[in-house]
Amino acid sequence: MSVKIDETLTVECETGNYHTFCPISCVSWLYQKIEDSFFLVVGTKTCGYFLQNALGVMIFAEPRYAMAELEEGDISAQLNDYEGLKRLCIRIRRDRDPSVIIWIGTCTTELIKMDLEGMAPKLEWEIGIPILVARANGLDYAFTQGEDTVLAAMAHRCPEPEFPLREREEMIQKVLAFPSRKKDEFHEYANHPSLVLFGSLPSNVVSQLNLELRRQSIKVSGWLPAQRYTDLPSLGDGVYVCGVNPFLSRTATTLIRREKCELIGAPFPIGPDGTRAWIEKICSVFGVEARGLQEREEQIWESLKDYLDLVRGKSVFFMGDNLLEVSLARFLIRCGMIVHEIGIPYMDKRYQAAELALLRDTCTRMCVPIPRIVEKPDNSNQIRRLRELRPDLAITGMAHANPLEARGISTKWSVEFTFAQIHGSTNARDLLEIITRPLRRQSNLEHFGRNTLVK
Repeated sequence: MSVKIDETLTVECETGNYHTFCPISCVSWLYQKIEDSFFLVVGTKTCGYFLQNALGVMIFAEPRYAMAELEEGDISAQLNDYEGLKRLCIRIRRDRDPSVIIWIGTCTTELIKMDLEGMAPKLEWEIGIPILVARANGLDYAFTQGEDTVLAAMAHRCPEPEFPLREREEMIQKVLAFPSRKKDEFHEYANHPSLVLFGSLPSNVVSQLNLELRRQSIKVSGWLPAQRYTDLPSLGDGVYVCGVNPFLSRTATTLIRREKCELIGAPFPIGPDGTRAWIEKICSVFGVEARGLQEREEQIWESLKDYLDLVRGKSVFFMGDNLLEVSLARFLIRCGMIVHEIGIPYMDKRYQAAELALLRDTCTRMCVPIPRIVEKPDNSNQIRRLRELRPDLAITGMAHANPLEARGISTKWSVEFTFAQIHGSTNARDLLEIITRPLRRQSNLEHFGRNTLVK
């Protein structure tokens, strides 16, 4: 089965399962981002072992997450789930005093039909702390979509804008007629509707993107999630929202349908090219003339010349893990790499429409064919294609890295891109550092082998 996007770009769909990292790992970056939160993962010993092994390196930071371990009696419905969760939440309130407790549902809670959504409101009323429920099970969601379910749940708790509907309509009409600002006025904000950005990024990257938009006289009213739960942005009719990550399609749908926000469909700010397109799209929606973006992008590319010389002409194959694949592929094509295939666990073609369009335009600009895009790739088929294509680099999940390395194919864990700072123009160098590390290692090994043979 294939779904046609336009005359030149198609997305194929195979029948593979999600061969990705578990989505409950989203707590590892969300608890750090939302400083007054506490995450309670409801699952079995297997979930606990995963959290202990995958996230145990953070134990000295006193992480604000815990495991509510289901026992045999819970699974067979012989125990009272509500009383057990109540005891845990009271203890969390006493020991940590968070502003919000977020329950993360796992595969087991889905299989036994555990009514987390039914228990949360009652318990929230009893203990006096907001309790959100987010499903992050590996049966339904890929790795990074755990964050998507958390932000979608959090969007329902955002306050409504204070100004009435009539004032919002008058302000929007005023903005649509607002003239472009002069260069000497760039330090002032344009009079535009409220803009909220959604996606969890480190604080310094948030500041960088805020500054990039400020240079264009665009003011960011808030972020979802905020640094603190008590500082959630106002959402509602007349508020514009824009995403920074391609795996937040459920959050985008919630903001449009439930919160009545206006979604700005833009490419994602990954790489100098994506960041420029992201800013230009926001400016165009608000009727603000973008300034100096082309010159800034050219300066960034010039500063990356040493890395570009390393990757130019090299080939890469994406097996699919974290839903960042299309954005990363587009950036690497712009860097001069050859992308054989873009595997991706799940593709929301409406939410990623602008990114797909930028991928097509980038391929046209670089005079290369549009790579094959495969949703839900079948691993057996992908391994067969990898053996035939023999790419210089495979970006893959952890499960496949060592077997591919043993067969002579250099790999890079896709999970690294999730935890690294890759957004914005200024982080493009860090992104290329991750990409080139295995390529440089392979080059050094080949050089070492030649020297050994000469001796």
